Amino acid sequence: MKFIDEYRDAKVAQKYAEAISAITTKPWKIMEICGGQTHSIVKFGIDKLLPKEITLIHGPGCPVCVTPVEFIDKAIAIASLPEVIFCSFGDMLRVPGSQKDLLTVKADGGDIRIIYSPLDVLKIAQAHPNKQVVFFAVGFETTAPATAMAVYQAYQQGIKNFFLLVSHVLVPPAMTAILASPHNQVQGFLAAGHVCTVMGYTEYEPIARNYHIPIVVTGFEPLDILQGVYLCVKQLEEGRSQIENQYTRSVRRSGNEVAQQLIQEVFEKVPRKWRGIGEIPQSGLTLREKYIEFDAEQRFSLVNCTVRESAECISGLILQGVKKPCECSAFGRNCTPEHPLGAPMVSSEGACAAYYRYRQQTAIEL
Repeated sequence: MKFIDEYRDAKVAQKYAEAISAITTKPWKIMEICGGQTHSIVKFGIDKLLPKEITLIHGPGCPVCVTPVEFIDKAIAIASLPEVIFCSFGDMLRVPGSQKDLLTVKADGGDIRIIYSPLDVLKIAQAHPNKQVVFFAVGFETTAPATAMAVYQAYQQGIKNFFLLVSHVLVPPAMTAILASPHNQVQGFLAAGHVCTVMGYTEYEPIARNYHIPIVVTGFEPLDILQGVYLCVKQLEEGRSQIENQYTRSVRRSGNEVAQQLIQEVFEKVPRKWRGIGEIPQSGLTLREKYIEFDAEQRFSLVNCTVRESAECISGLILQGVKKPCECSAFGRNCTPEHPLGAPMVSSEGACAAYYRYRQQTAIEL
């Protein structure tokens, strides 16, 4: 298929792998941020093409995976109410809360609907004026503009039965938290191309400068990722720490200014807990006071709560790149897509799901 096959050419991929080998003189550890990149790496065996000195570390680039258990429990509480139509992207339905998941609520009779755009939720609210319609707003900066547009239109049109449970998170603060961790192993980043399509990459420049680490904005196809690795290794070998843009067909330095303005209009930054990682300062979005009437947490009087995560699940270590899925004792045994212990096993961008689907292996015997 045009515009896809050309980025999956095996012969060109082999040439990139040879070029990477030719410039590599020492071990390097590079983290890809996005779960979509992780799936491409595992699916196409990109990591196996690279020289043994290059280790690809899977990062926390899956917003479904990092949504805290407390938010899942809040979603379940709202979705269980008889007066509510609860709308969500499909990935969220199987993510385990402390007791059950949204799919169980749906099986028990809850009106839960899978949608593909937040704007579809507005149509549902308009078609059901006697129902409270709630959207589970999950995602990085990539999906935030569409959520913001839905809120903006609801405000302009005076729709009163539309609400958001907001769990949007931001990538740059997570990268900073990883680099500041005493367990950090990352020496270079492949930044998420779709996030940078919206936000540009000026926010990454101080990270590269302050932590002396190269960051390469990278796409999602095999040749994108191999080129991103090449550019990152070249910087590491030359002792440089700059921002480079591999994904030039989609990303500009300034990003999409209109989308950024809309996000700024509707949301403000707040500290946010990341599942398995903990609270990261200024890493989440919440509705501004002007739009607070659309806040589902306030509408349904949900109090803050703390939920203990599964002691058997090491998703936090996986999301930080400290461990790989097959290093978890539960992987492929007590934790499978049918019976997941954590979100990385059920999300379409989760690292555990990628390994389970494409590597066909269970946990390494320890």
